[in-house]
Amino acid sequence: MVASTPYLKSKRGSTGKVSCGLCENVKCLIKRNYNSFENTEFLESKNEIFCKKGQQFVIEGAPVNGLFFILGGKVKVFRTGINGKEQIVRFAKEGEIIGHRGFGTEEYYSIGAVALEDSLLCYFSKDALQKALRDNPQFTYDMMLFYANELNKSESKVKSLSQMTVRERVVDTLLYINRKFGELNGFLNLPLSRKEYADYAGTSEEQVIRIFSALKKEGLISASGKKIGINDIDLLRREISEHNYFLDS
Repeated sequence: MVASTPYLKSKRGSTGKVSCGLCENVKCLIKRNYNSFENTEFLESKNEIFCKKGQQFVIEGAPVNGLFFILGGKVKVFRTGINGKEQIVRFAKEGEIIGHRGFGTEEYYSIGAVALEDSLLCYFSKDALQKALRDNPQFTYDMMLFYANELNKSESKVKSLSQMTVRERVVDTLLYINRKFGELNGFLNLPLSRKEYADYAGTSEEQVIRIFSALKKEGLISASGKKIGINDIDLLRREISEHNYFLDS
């Protein structure tokens, strides 16, 4: 369980929270700006939220009241499309932010988020974050660069996906999961249902099943239940190389 691992226990301070100073999520915006936040009320305002596997912690359409930073675990971010169909926007892991797209610009979350495994989240309220952005120029600049990078990735992804065939979108999804989460015992380190693959690739579950079957026959992937292994990553990369598969990670 994420919340009770020896690593996290060893990083807890006198308040019982995991200390940002000892956190090893070096890509986290809070961690990167830790020195400028030392001895401020901002870090003390942090709350930790433990989510069990399958628990939804951001409700689409709920008021935006803060941001979540993943301390440990894996998360699915989604939004509801036409006819109530779920569209997975991205998958997230430790060090990443959830809820940032609506922060400061919208009153309600445009996405929902569910823990794909037991996960621990650091939560900062909207008021605390807005005060930190006003008081800390370095943090504000870092946040601006983060948003610029997110916008660039989103625009590049939309452009690439609009030009991909269904098979290329499914291959792109496999490579995205591989880049982001790596492998464990020869399989992608994020077991997903065929429906979840379809919801991310923007296709149907039936299409994913057919494409996985074809990829297995070609010797490009292997499968064991929900687990998928990539047998020849270079061939898969080559198949979608013209679409710049490496843009989103």
